[in-house]
Amino acid sequence: MGHFTAMAKLFGTDGMRGEAGRFPLDALTVYTTGRSLVRHLAARLGRAPRLVTGRDTRESGPWIEQALLAGARQEGAQCESAGVITTPGIAYLTSALPADAGVVISASHNPYRDNGIKIFAPTGQKIDDATERCIEADIESAKDALTASAPLLTEDGSVEMEETAALRARYLDHLADEAAAGLELAGVKVVVDCANGAASGLAPELFARLGAHVIAINHEPDGRNINLNCGSLHLDALKRQVMERGADLGVAFDGDADRVLFIDAQGRVVDGDATLWVMAKHLAARGELNADTVVATVMSNIGLELALRSRGWKLLRTDVGDKYVLEALLRTGATLGGEQSGHIIFTRHSLAGDGMLTAICVLRAMRAAGVPLADLVEGFTRYPQTLVNVRVDEKRPFAEVPEIVRAARETEAALGEQGRLLLRYSGTEPLARVMIEGTDQDEIERLANRLAATIQASLGAGLSGEGENSTR
Repeated sequence: MGHFTAMAKLFGTDGMRGEAGRFPLDALTVYTTGRSLVRHLAARLGRAPRLVTGRDTRESGPWIEQALLAGARQEGAQCESAGVITTPGIAYLTSALPADAGVVISASHNPYRDNGIKIFAPTGQKIDDATERCIEADIESAKDALTASAPLLTEDGSVEMEETAALRARYLDHLADEAAAGLELAGVKVVVDCANGAASGLAPELFARLGAHVIAINHEPDGRNINLNCGSLHLDALKRQVMERGADLGVAFDGDADRVLFIDAQGRVVDGDATLWVMAKHLAARGELNADTVVATVMSNIGLELALRSRGWKLLRTDVGDKYVLEALLRTGATLGGEQSGHIIFTRHSLAGDGMLTAICVLRAMRAAGVPLADLVEGFTRYPQTLVNVRVDEKRPFAEVPEIVRAARETEAALGEQGRLLLRYSGTEPLARVMIEGTDQDEIERLANRLAATIQASLGAGLSGEGENSTR
């Protein structure tokens, strides 16, 4: 079981993730996860729970799903598998059936060798932290029960598992008939990059049902090509197709289709920040931008904040992670939030980020305005950004180091309201990260390097050599 220690935190902000076949994505741990989840649900409910599961297109998905289902059924759960389906598809089904929990086997935008487990409550939210900690404790307790994984697969290594195609159809019907009600896309040409992932069998059909002329690319998964030079992390092929085909829009999903990025008709990227700007205007015009607030993370470009401010709207920032975005949305009653990566949440429709739902909403905004996407993005200007990493010997709170506090205040004063400083530690490496946005690339680089030098002198051994300059 490697170097696992008691009560280690296995669930991050987006579930449990790792290399398939290795802890915690080995058969025993997955089996134990299924048993533990059902045991705790049953204790809470006073009855055997109902589970719905699904997976993306990775070659490890079937055996991992089967291992989890074997553990869940061992504890008496009623289980249904939707087979290959998007993460938000399972979030929807968990609520709609309803099930007591929904489980997705996916590592999102990661390479095919990785996989993961995401667990949803009937609300469509991720399960609570307390349940995750209980599962982690059960995994620790079971780590020496090495025989538990033996019966999970058939002798030839294949998996026997009933899947219910009707569950996928129910989700697709929900998107087409409810989320997209009244949306007619006749005459709209859309290039859809499915990332060889979970959207491959769903997204082209969805847009075709709405009347669009659909050109699907990267929609033939083979178990190993998910996210491989395609999808929302690799947009070059989609750009070429949009330009060569004269398309109105390019749509790029990640492996489990909980996020989406767009390419406009001129071949320009429309990321999550630009999407939030487009949708804020659309919702506000309909009186649906609650509290005149958009929720985003500390990584969103200051250009979004300034654009919203120009309309009298507020940007509320959270830590990185859709989990934190959703918490802020629910706390404030705001209706729109998301991340620069294209993970957008519309609370009136779903509490989970849904790439296909987001695409529907963007297309609705385009049709309502009667203009191309590029016109809707106008008013949002992405500011230059620079990132400098400083290797540190200790991660003392910055507020406890007077020299750093003074240098940070001087930096913020120099930036004024047309710039932004984000100073934080890496969660996984001994690095302090200095991120600055502003109007002039040379100026922000000078300010970032000056502040980095102060951090180096106070806490570290030197710059890591991993500085990045970006206007993305």
